[in-house]
Amino acid sequence: MTDPDALPVEPWCLREPSLDLARLAQRESVFALSNGHIGLRANLDEGEPFGIPGTYLNSFYEQRPLPYAEGGYGYPAEGQTVGIVTHGEVLRLTVDDEPFDVRYGELAAHERVLDLRAGTLTREVDWTSPAGKRVLVRSTRLVSLEHRAIAAICYEVEAVEHTRVIVQSELVANEEVPAQSGDPRVTALLKDPLEALSQDVEQHGAVLVHRTRISGLTMAAGMDHEVTAPGEVSEQTVAHPDWARTTVTCVLEPGQVLRIVKYLSYGWSSQRSMEAVRDQAAAALTGARYEGWDGLLVAQRAYLDDFWDGADVEIDGDPVLQQAVRFALFHVLLAGARAEGRALPAKGLTGPGYDGHAFWDTEGYVLPLLMYAHPQAAADALRWRAETMDLACQRAATLGLPGAAFPWRTIRGQECSAYWPAGTAAFHLNAVIASAIERYRVITGDQSLEQEAGLQVLVQTARLWSGLGHHDRAGAWHVMGVTGPDEYSAVADDNVFTNLMAARNLRLAAAACARNPAAAAELGVEDDETARWLAHAGAVHVPYDAGLGVHPQAEGFTSYDVWDFEAFAGRYPLMLHAPYVQLYRKQVCKQVDLVLAMQWFPDAFSVEDKARNVDYYEKITVRDSSLSACSQSVMCAEVGHLELAHDYAHEAALVDLRDLHGNSRDGLHMASLAGAWSTVVEGFGGLREHGSLLGFDPQLPAGIERLTFRLRRQGLRLLVEVTHDEIRCTLRDGTQGGSMALLLDGERVEVTTDNPVTRPLTPCTPLLPRPTQPPGREPAPHG
Repeated sequence: MTDPDALPVEPWCLREPSLDLARLAQRESVFALSNGHIGLRANLDEGEPFGIPGTYLNSFYEQRPLPYAEGGYGYPAEGQTVGIVTHGEVLRLTVDDEPFDVRYGELAAHERVLDLRAGTLTREVDWTSPAGKRVLVRSTRLVSLEHRAIAAICYEVEAVEHTRVIVQSELVANEEVPAQSGDPRVTALLKDPLEALSQDVEQHGAVLVHRTRISGLTMAAGMDHEVTAPGEVSEQTVAHPDWARTTVTCVLEPGQVLRIVKYLSYGWSSQRSMEAVRDQAAAALTGARYEGWDGLLVAQRAYLDDFWDGADVEIDGDPVLQQAVRFALFHVLLAGARAEGRALPAKGLTGPGYDGHAFWDTEGYVLPLLMYAHPQAAADALRWRAETMDLACQRAATLGLPGAAFPWRTIRGQECSAYWPAGTAAFHLNAVIASAIERYRVITGDQSLEQEAGLQVLVQTARLWSGLGHHDRAGAWHVMGVTGPDEYSAVADDNVFTNLMAARNLRLAAAACARNPAAAAELGVEDDETARWLAHAGAVHVPYDAGLGVHPQAEGFTSYDVWDFEAFAGRYPLMLHAPYVQLYRKQVCKQVDLVLAMQWFPDAFSVEDKARNVDYYEKITVRDSSLSACSQSVMCAEVGHLELAHDYAHEAALVDLRDLHGNSRDGLHMASLAGAWSTVVEGFGGLREHGSLLGFDPQLPAGIERLTFRLRRQGLRLLVEVTHDEIRCTLRDGTQGGSMALLLDGERVEVTTDNPVTRPLTPCTPLLPRPTQPPGREPAPHG
């Protein structure tokens, strides 16, 4: 997969050697910074030109009505849209009388670097104004991982000749946002969503407080400055309802530098007073000045050093995938590091796509990575889900069901999906959440999440499934009228993925009740209820087409007519070119469904089943979802199609770096980025969870010479090294010490801190030839 306009390939950074205005919006997403609480798109320091301006606070949103041509009972009445909050990145530079704008004058050099170890975005510019005055501009920005409420920018202007320099540092609310594309997956456009409450001028900056007009959320944004320059410097701050400005003026001689460190603080609340939110932002600024720019840099590097020490992936032989996987790990960390009780949106805080909503992607793709790489962030995200339990129970009651029905898409816990076949009917979301709670317990060894909040989620989701399913006359248990992961097959019966997830949910709930009998009794759980759960799970129906020797992804799916792929060649995604009523009645998959079931339930399918199923579904999967390529990669690797798996790994990892879906301008695809890690660690590293045991059965494609990855498990750090000949597992020092039991190629072994374990690899020979894909949907070769 080659792209002449791709960014240079470097192992620990992303470098943009020159400014490409045609790709400005996409690069604003790629070079964005966040800490899970604050998100800054990589807008240029001077504010213009821009693709999509954006500063975001996690879960800060505005309500909007959901229009229906024809409403129905239980349809959500209101949606939630991520609000672009007060923009604080702007530092407008005037050189003598000319505003610095990259579109005018002479731009001799413009480079930006996203440093994955330092956690900073740096920019270096060599610009000559239309009047002939040349300046060198350098900036470095960060969103602090150590200090949740703080972002900062160090902005330097160096004169090449005698120059008067004016810098206008701003806070801007209700910024005008350009109209978005016609793609229905992007955000709704909000007009002036913020109402001004107060404006305070501080000694070296200002604090603005606003409230959303409908949702009633209060937010404060503050800025403060440290100015260093030779000679006399003028500094003045003014504030108005929707903007504040600190103006710095000085005269520079050749080689002299004006340096401004701009500290930004953000906070919001749905309950605290305006004064309290304002004071929070002011206090955060005081803390930032106390820490200082150098202190923030040191703390950022230390945070990331600790992260990489337990999460890094090294890929020898494929530098493109190496860079892309580290980029993916970095952004998944930024999405969740300091979310702390808030949702993890599908786009993180990198753009407005999907209205800023969180989906099942979080628990299904993102949290499994964080459980191994940053367990506390995973725990925080799961606690957020548990805190929305009352809303989920209310939603279930509206649907006429027991237990809890969590929302398909949301910001604060209310259902925001206006299309019920792809939303409400996708009940597997509930089992994915329940499964994530159990995975967290097993991977981390931390029982507190289950005891504090997880048990209730497991019980109420099990009750949902008990109400959804039924036994037929022969005793088999069915779940009818659901939408599985493949959104091109809606309201189907006995979706294999959904049924297996439901059975797992029921078993996990029963086991959790047995571990916590007193707490289960408080929830009204009795022995006969858990017995019913286990009976349902034990009788779950898993459809199988004996004639074809494959599993239909739902009952009868393999008897549908096959989609006319030739007629739609080049017209993807299909949902923008064909009506859903046609998609629903044909054999065509937007994304993996049955294949994902095999990945998540490795012990539920035979080796032969996996090979035949992969072969069958490759031919009808069009990958109109960014969630697809990563799972196709994992399962192709497992059945021996290693080069195809390598192609898919590149697609998953490069979805945003190469803008493969054409919509990275609206934000990064967090689930696909997490999936890129999955392609390497689960696909080529062969990681699988077998109950409480962690197993590895690796296979490397020809283009990867050596793979090394690090995991955190139950307080210990595990190092796994794979070559074409062997696998070596080393247990590093941890908080608990001791040993770890593993399955290596099916053999149970014990690895200790003193005794690494090495085993030879058993080559995997594919049972079937390399499968084909729909015309025009073959993955690009990774070379």
